[in-house]
Amino acid sequence: MENDSGVVLATERYGSAESWKYFARDGVVERRRDGSEGESRGNSIVGVFKSVFLPQGYPESVSDDYLQYQFWDTVQAFSSSLSGTLATQASLRGVGVGNQEATVAAATVTWLLRDGTGMLGRILFAWRKGTKLDSEAKKWRMFADVLNDMAMFMEILAPHFPACFTLIVCTAGVFKSIVGVAGGATRAALTVHQARRDNMADISAKDGSQETLVNLAGLLISLILIPLITDNPVLTLSLFFLFTMLHLFANYKAVRSVVMETFNEARLSIVLQQYLRDKRILSPLEANQREPVFLGVRNAVYLPGCICVCLGPKASVHDEIRVMCQAVWVSSTMSPPAHTEPTTQQQQSHWEMVHESHKLMDTIFNPFLKAAGWDTKRTLLDWDEWRVEWKSKSN
Repeated sequence: MENDSGVVLATERYGSAESWKYFARDGVVERRRDGSEGESRGNSIVGVFKSVFLPQGYPESVSDDYLQYQFWDTVQAFSSSLSGTLATQASLRGVGVGNQEATVAAATVTWLLRDGTGMLGRILFAWRKGTKLDSEAKKWRMFADVLNDMAMFMEILAPHFPACFTLIVCTAGVFKSIVGVAGGATRAALTVHQARRDNMADISAKDGSQETLVNLAGLLISLILIPLITDNPVLTLSLFFLFTMLHLFANYKAVRSVVMETFNEARLSIVLQQYLRDKRILSPLEANQREPVFLGVRNAVYLPGCICVCLGPKASVHDEIRVMCQAVWVSSTMSPPAHTEPTTQQQQSHWEMVHESHKLMDTIFNPFLKAAGWDTKRTLLDWDEWRVEWKSKSN
């Protein structure tokens, strides 16, 4: 390539920074910044912004859904920050700030009880639900944000019920501790999904910078709101509901924008059922759009609780996927649609259906496993601990 400056030998770019070009002219190699001076100045500003708030190598170093998710995550963080200001002011008023009759000891005891119950809630929740936070990250992320809004609403109402104030703030403290566990753990799971160059630490650090910037903006807005909402419960509740609606909408859009390429129970069930119907394999985008994001909302192809799956001690990832496909088929066979008569196949014994599922998998599993766009080197099927080792009969 040749222009007035000479022959372009190479173009150099480091990560998401501006680019430089090397020219050869009259036997001399020159290095120049790509673009005009005005463009270079603008690119320099954009480059600084990217280096501060975006992972190194963006957009190649992150998943395709990174920008959309981060945008909606920023919106929800901003609205949550404003709602948090309203809740904090109500909590401080409830413990006696500004009340000459309140004592420091009483306020301290209330605060300690709230923190103590929150710590217990954190431990119990991590014990009971920690194993589900990877495989159902979207659902628990949405659950955490809904629960956070409920906790802040309780804190805003607490000062209006002084007889139950301690009980209310302690309950809200438990809710917020659960939010901390579920929100932090699911954010880590999403970071693993977003990382494309084993750069999870960089993505997590830049996410923290983005959140800090948003919280700083929320702090400035809060300084304007506080004088307006002081001693005005109607305006406080009105603004809280406005911010909560924005918060929940942004969270829904955020989790809906995530396109995971690994199979969990819901996504594998959705893809397999579609394949059994018309031999078409859904792309990750199509399957993620059909995946439920609310706890308690089950897809029609979900497994009933009566099916238990155990794997051998040396089972591979493909073995996990195969046995899950069998379980999905058996589940759909055992559960005919409402108001329909069961077929002969559905009237078979459970062991006969298991045998049929093995024959079916022998036919369809290998073509199905070659699903385009899906990562079948690992799964989120949550079965790693279910292992059975058969003891051989001694002679």
